Amino acid sequence: MTLVSGRSWRTAAVLLPAGAAVAHIGPAATWLPGVRRLLFPALAGTGRRRHVALTFDDGPDPESTPRFLDALDALGVRATFFVLGERLVRHPGVARETVRRGHELAVHGWTHDRPWRPSLTRDTEDIARTVHAVHDLTGRRPCWYRPPYGILTTGRWSAARRAGLRTVLWSAWGRDWTSDATPASVAARVAADLGGGGTVLLHDSDRHSAPGCWHAALGALPTLVESCREAGLTVGPLRDHVPDQGPSDGSRRRP
Repeated sequence: MTLVSGRSWRTAAVLLPAGAAVAHIGPAATWLPGVRRLLFPALAGTGRRRHVALTFDDGPDPESTPRFLDALDALGVRATFFVLGERLVRHPGVARETVRRGHELAVHGWTHDRPWRPSLTRDTEDIARTVHAVHDLTGRRPCWYRPPYGILTTGRWSAARRAGLRTVLWSAWGRDWTSDATPASVAARVAADLGGGGTVLLHDSDRHSAPGCWHAALGALPTLVESCREAGLTVGPLRDHVPDQGPSDGSRRRP
């Protein structure tokens, strides 16, 4: 009896940490486009059928973000900017200018870290801190959350829910963070996966990417917007893309 009991405890000692790790990182499977589009369309950024949501990550950046704001003005397009809290408090003027020009700020976290270790307290504090920073700076409470690297964990999902945010990833990206990205490659990569109702991921900063790669995303914008308009699609922020902006687990299908 003692031997069986000892084995049971040893087995539990091995399985419990493993189970906790799986529970923590399991939602990261939604990073896979096929899984996301099929099972979690709202998490994939699926919205109005004749609309495309344009989103940017990793700012604000005093060098590059104003260039994107000017380009979007010239195109007559508004977008959603997923900001990092630590960048927001360093460059408040850029963030205020982004909102002044009609764009939407959303939460990308306080820092651009990888979530390998579970920490619900840390996730909750970081996301709430960024929400408060956006609200204090702009007077507007953000609605959306996208985790750094698109890696969603149980802790991050729960923290976003607690903060009243809806988690959204993307339907198409431009791989614009790489050193070999060009305006043509970014536009082509987005076009390969984008359709009506999709959400585009680009970056308005190279702080967590190859140096200078933001030039490729910036140069791709006119082609991307023109292609959407030729297809009869409008381009805009997430607030115009999804009717219900309440928090969601991403699994609800929309009519």
